[in-house]
Amino acid sequence: MNQQLRQEAIVDLVRRQGYASIEQLTEHFSVTPQTIRRDLNALAEEGLLRRVHGGAGLESSTVNTSYSTRKNLNLEAKRRIAAMVARHIPDHASLFINIGTSNEVVAEALLDHQGLEVITNNLNVAAILQHKEDFNVIIAGGQVRSRDGGIIGEATIDFINQFKVDFGIIGISGIDEDGSLLEFDYQEARVAQAIIHNSRQVYLIADHSKFHRNPVVRQGNIAQLDALFTDRQPPERIVHLLQVNEVALHLA
Repeated sequence: MNQQLRQEAIVDLVRRQGYASIEQLTEHFSVTPQTIRRDLNALAEEGLLRRVHGGAGLESSTVNTSYSTRKNLNLEAKRRIAAMVARHIPDHASLFINIGTSNEVVAEALLDHQGLEVITNNLNVAAILQHKEDFNVIIAGGQVRSRDGGIIGEATIDFINQFKVDFGIIGISGIDEDGSLLEFDYQEARVAQAIIHNSRQVYLIADHSKFHRNPVVRQGNIAQLDALFTDRQPPERIVHLLQVNEVALHLA
């Protein structure tokens, strides 16, 4: 078993059990403790597991990883995904871009476009796009989250509901195998729902780590998407749901 397959199997095992010790994993995969420690450290850096003494457990379902950590997680994968998303957005299109570090990388990838109209509830996205003189960047009103520059609340939802755009670009904290799109903050989820409802096409941006996380708030369902952009083949059950619901899968 190669390293990638072993690490994916480790995540699945910890997910089923809630915790796995180094001793158990060493025996299960017939590798050295040093190999397992390297695997667990790498998975923890990706945000897939929580490293604890003697083994690894699941990440919290109620508290997200800090913004500063998430900003650098899987950055190269996010850049590949963002470049692919940008190729699917024509010049002179209108779009929503919501909260999330992946969406901030998408904003950077859109800087070579012409004449975009962007409505966002993400101050970081607005800051990235503000210098493009031919872009019309509109910031939603509402409560600003100090930890990541996201804008949320009832005022944000009311603002979003004034528009109907060509593309809604949304991020996510986790995707359950039943097709649920999951978040940590119910206010963020409600704003994302408004974006979904007011977009002609909905593009979900999610690197591979999102397939192994289980936040507590239901944001929506895979069936509401037009396309999923990611960097690795999703689990079989998710691929099946994408096919059943005619959601395009784009692998960067």
